[in-house]
Formats: sequence, structure tokens, C-alpha cells
Amino acid sequence: MAEEKIIDLMGISKSYDGNIVLDNFNLYIRKNEFLTLLGPSGCGKTTTLRIIGGFENADSGKVIFEGKDISTIPPHKRQLNTVFQKYSLFPHMNIEENIAFGLKVKKMDKQFIKDKVKYALKLVNLEGFEKRSINSLSGGQQQRIAIARAIVNEPRVLLLDEPLGALDLKLRQDMQYELKRLQRELGITFIYVTHDQEEALTMSDTIVVMNKGKIQQIGTPEDIYNEPKNAFVADFIGESNLFDATMLQDELVEIFGVKYPCVDKNFGINTPVDVVIRPEDVNLVDPTDGITTGTVTSAIFKGVHYEMTVDSFGVEWLIHSTKLSQTGTEVGINVKPFDIQIMYKPKGEDAEAVMLDE
Repeated sequence: MAEEKIIDLMGISKSYDGNIVLDNFNLYIRKNEFLTLLGPSGCGKTTTLRIIGGFENADSGKVIFEGKDISTIPPHKRQLNTVFQKYSLFPHMNIEENIAFGLKVKKMDKQFIKDKVKYALKLVNLEGFEKRSINSLSGGQQQRIAIARAIVNEPRVLLLDEPLGALDLKLRQDMQYELKRLQRELGITFIYVTHDQEEALTMSDTIVVMNKGKIQQIGTPEDIYNEPKNAFVADFIGESNLFDATMLQDELVEIFGVKYPCVDKNFGINTPVDVVIRPEDVNLVDPTDGITTGTVTSAIFKGVHYEMTVDSFGVEWLIHSTKLSQTGTEVGINVKPFDIQIMYKPKGEDAEAVMLDE
């Protein structure tokens, strides 16, 4: 049974001063989904979020919410709330007053407000903080209060615009798990904007990779990482070895003069392609056992693994392994056929990946 859509963006285009930010953008979001818009600065992800929230108007296209066009409805009348990177908390109000602000505007009953504030604080693990000053809180606590203020209004959709950007690494990682827990517990749709690949891979049900106002790929974190649809996605999501290559025939690719068995078919004969091989999928072996050979030019301990570079006849390979090969060592390079990802080369500047067929 198909899952029900809650938001449908249809043919959205947006320009600023003649610069196209979104170009005939089409995307639907399911109920109770954690969907992340991921891409570099200027790719259109925040503009997409602001159009969904009603803070920007599209030049053309429609925003459909549960079957109804809400394109011209102002933000405060949409059934969604937004959490920004700058939390915009009121410094002259205590925590309870900050969280209750939206409910007071709606003239809700005092006891109802008190109960909702208490519930929201429990959800974000800040019980008993009602009377504290905003200025007494850490950055992570302020972020939780901003989320509590949003969820207390019971939105159908929560929009999050890089809300962890101001936090340090450890706190940001902790909050990634907290946000995913919250989304599951609340059972509402989260639409999250970030340029951080780790955040997207950690939290999302679905990732939408964007570049230059267009969708490059849609899929689960596993799809996006393991089966990138083009060189941009492969390069943007995690570290990778990205090579120009030639597909000689089905299941055989040539990378800089060396032939590698692979599992891909139907690319034709002698077809120029892009190849991506993840660093953790490269196996260093004895030189006599490798498909090709090379010399280790650097080796850095990264905690979980060693990060090594190997020069193979002028081609640089990036390799992650729990086993160290010292700098200067001659090694063999092997890659399993399944771990070689073959992609069509884009045709023209605006070429897009084939969309993931759902």
C-alpha cells in the first residue's frame, strides 16, 4: 500500500535578480517521514523550505498540502512550524513563556497551556526548566527549547533549517539522535535542511540531494551512499575515489589502462563512464595478488581506521583500512566487482541523474 503524501511541490520555480534558484522543482513528502534536503550552499534547499513554510512565494508552481493548494496562505495559517539555525527565542521571557507564546496567541486555556509546556519539556529532556532564563541555557538547551516551542503547537509538519549549525561537534551528534527520537515519538513529518552529509545519513528516512536548483537523486541513506546516480552525488556524499573510465563491455571496465571486473551491464561497448569506489572498499594486498600495484604515499591514523593514499602509476587512490601499510610500501590494489559503481557521464552542464524509481 502506497504511503500517503502530505506535501506535494509541483513545478516550483524561483529566481532572485535573474538568477534561477529553483528550476521546475517537483517533490512530494510522505506523512510521518523524516526527509532531508541536502546540498551545497546556493543549491536551493533553504529556498525550498521557505516556500513550503510560506516565507517565500514561488515565481511559478504550487505547494499542495493534503490535496489543497496553500501557495497563497500566510505562514501562521499553515499547519507547520519552523525551527531556524538562529533560535529566535525571546530573552525577556523565561522558558515557559517562550514555549507558551504561540498557545497564548491562540488564547488557549491556562491549564491547557501549562500541561502542554510540561509535556513539550519532557519530550526534549528539559523537565523542570520552566522558570529558568533563556540566557542561563547552553546552545544545545536553547535549541531544544526552540523545538519545544514549535512542537507545542502540534504542527503536522516541522521544518528545520540547519538547526544544529551553531553547535559544537559532540553536541551536534547528540542532537542528531535526539531529533530522530523526537520525530518517531511525535509521529509527524520532519523536513530538514543541511549541507552536512553525516547529519543527513544519520537521521533521514529519505534524502533529496540538490545542486543548482535541481534534484540530483532521491533515496534512502543507503541508496544515496552505495548507489550514487552521478559523479556529483558520489563526490558530495562521503569520501570517494572518482575516476574517468571506459566501459569496455558488460561487467568489464577499464580505469586508466587497467581492466576491472564489475557487475554493471547495458552501458554499451567502449562507453565513457564515471566510476566511484569508496575508500573502505579498496583492499590492499601483496603486490603479486593485486589487479594493479602502487606505493603508499601517506598514512594517517583516524581513530577507527587508517586513511592512506596510494600512488598507482600516477593515479592517486584513497584507502580506509584497519590495517596499516607504512609510507613507502609497495602494495597491490584489489576491488570486488560489486564495489565498483558505474555511472553515465552527464551530457551538458545541467544534466541530471536518472531519478530513483520508487
